[in-house]
Amino acid sequence: MLYLVPTPIGNLKDITLRALEVLQSVDLILAEDTRTSGKLLKHYEIETPMRAFHMHNEHKSLEYFLNELKSGKHLALISDAGSPGISDPGYLLTKACADDGIEISALPGATALIPALAASGLPCDRFLFEGFLPHKKGRQKRIENLMEESRTMVFYESPHRIEKTLNQLSEAFGNDRQAVVAREISKKFETFHRGSLGELNSKAKEIARGEIVLMVAGK
Repeated sequence: MLYLVPTPIGNLKDITLRALEVLQSVDLILAEDTRTSGKLLKHYEIETPMRAFHMHNEHKSLEYFLNELKSGKHLALISDAGSPGISDPGYLLTKACADDGIEISALPGATALIPALAASGLPCDRFLFEGFLPHKKGRQKRIENLMEESRTMVFYESPHRIEKTLNQLSEAFGNDRQAVVAREISKKFETFHRGSLGELNSKAKEIARGEIVLMVAGK
């Protein structure tokens, strides 16, 4: 079986008891970054063997790990933070397992998306998760396609691109569109900045720190 195991996005206490049990019991842990995940495993005294599995080697190592699963081994896939496959590596292996009839179990757990949206104050009964906008090619077209979207839109963004993103969304959606920037969810300096896109754009340099979830009200 392949287990998709969410890991804490900040506070190490956010990992579930079931996730710890799975990481202790599997034959091998596939980690996006073994150095980052090594700190988590050391903290919880988990000694399960670990191998790197990330966007730069997943095509090359996919067949090997599939064969390990077919031979009867149980593998756990983790990313640096949050749920594997959600703006993180994991899709290719999950799809290959689904295509080959290998059992998959996705554990519930920590993710930046849901707590940010729940605490945003924007409508969250229906929403659209866009993840990261394209860095260059197709970026403007993606934004244009969202101009008529009526649901709350959720984006992940890096601190060095948030200023550009707020500026582009202000131009496309209008300065008055309500939005929220959530920073460092579950960490010591968790912060929510609420206001119009124009207001948030004017203080983008102040906001540009840490891990960011950007939420924009629908039309």
